Amino acid sequence: MLKSTMINTSSQTQPSQSSSERIVIYLFRNDLRIEDNPALVKACQVAEKIVFVYCHVSAINVFNSRQRCRLPQSNGHRQQFIAAALTEVRMQLEASGNTLLEVHGSAAACLPQLASEINAKTVYCEEIAAPYEQDEVNALRSAGLHVHTVWHSSLLDPADLPFTADALPRVFTQFRQLIEAEGVRPRSPAPKPAVIPALPDNFNTVAARWIQLETKRPKSGVLVVSVASMPIPLSNDPRSSFPYYLPAFSGGASAARNHLQNYLTKKLPHTYKLTRNQLSGRDYSTKFAPWLASGALSARQIYQDLKEFEATYGANDGSYWIWFELLWRDYFRFLHLQYGRKLYAASGLTQAPTPTHHEDRFEQWCMAKTAEPLVNAGMRELYSTGYLSNRLRQIVASYLIYDLECDWRAGAAWFEASLIDYDVYSNQGNWLYIAGLGTDPRNGRRFNIQKQMHDHDRDGSYQRLWNTF
Repeated sequence: MLKSTMINTSSQTQPSQSSSERIVIYLFRNDLRIEDNPALVKACQVAEKIVFVYCHVSAINVFNSRQRCRLPQSNGHRQQFIAAALTEVRMQLEASGNTLLEVHGSAAACLPQLASEINAKTVYCEEIAAPYEQDEVNALRSAGLHVHTVWHSSLLDPADLPFTADALPRVFTQFRQLIEAEGVRPRSPAPKPAVIPALPDNFNTVAARWIQLETKRPKSGVLVVSVASMPIPLSNDPRSSFPYYLPAFSGGASAARNHLQNYLTKKLPHTYKLTRNQLSGRDYSTKFAPWLASGALSARQIYQDLKEFEATYGANDGSYWIWFELLWRDYFRFLHLQYGRKLYAASGLTQAPTPTHHEDRFEQWCMAKTAEPLVNAGMRELYSTGYLSNRLRQIVASYLIYDLECDWRAGAAWFEASLIDYDVYSNQGNWLYIAGLGTDPRNGRRFNIQKQMHDHDRDGSYQRLWNTF
């Protein structure tokens, strides 16, 4: 389904270059912001006319290409969050005389046709070093488009690291220590484009013809996991630790910036390390992840404001730990630059055999019908709200892998379907970490459920909160 605002376009004659070279498509991916978006800046610098596009992709296709799993469609939490981010992007573009075109279908299926209709040959977009996203860019190039990708999702620029991607330290601690010893620091956030070019002259005519594209059927040979019908979750569950239905937690960049400022104003960085393992609530963790995942907020913007906070109020272990967590996020990104598709193999980076899988147990896990009340509570919260604390993500992942003896890739796919803050790099990296199939030398993280309940839900309050859908 097309979503765009028809805007009167200029009919001025453009000099010199051929129209196919000066008309550019900018493909928004996980960078739903105008500020601190180097790829968008570059596109605006070279374009005389530009069309901004976002492609809504069927989750089924992504699962097949990424984890070789077929799951039911997402319950819609992330889609609602992303919709708010897209609305704000569109409003910002419209204020500059442009707009955002939303289409349904993969970029590989949509953009060649769109490019032909507007006489464009060039595409700019964010560089994403994950298999599905890489295949998408390769398909566009195979279709004859000139695709320019720009890396801008990490806190640190890869070019500033004291090693190449191939020489990335095998262990996160070594990576962090080397970064800190060498004094590597993030670059300043990029300013928004000085000028947003106009739309092509025939945009209104082309936009009016676009209809929803039918997505391709799932590939054969996938690991099929079927989950029985579950209750449709409330879109405004009052128990949510990330109530995206409230304006303060909306998906747009302005809500993200306001949340960051409010977090700092309340001086919550000073207590972050002490509270980060809590299971429920709005202030125990930063809650930056959903906006980071969609790109409505950049890691560089967070770091810049955090350093200003420390300059004013002082630094401590808590504020340092936010930097620490942002480095973990970077590490999973740089692992993708080093290993790429290997991170998606059944055995990860090891020689371990293909993991076992029990479809019935996996279904029980998804439906919160296991033998463990804490796991069930976590899975109910995930399904009902699209959010789950970091501690519980580790607990439920460990339980699926080690207690239920299921394929970690199915769990990673379920998180992809469910999480508001799904991030391809962090999701894959964390599941490999728990499964012991990544770079961690301790060969996995099996959590003792009874100990976790004793340490983090001793009075059972979290379990009581989520004892029903």
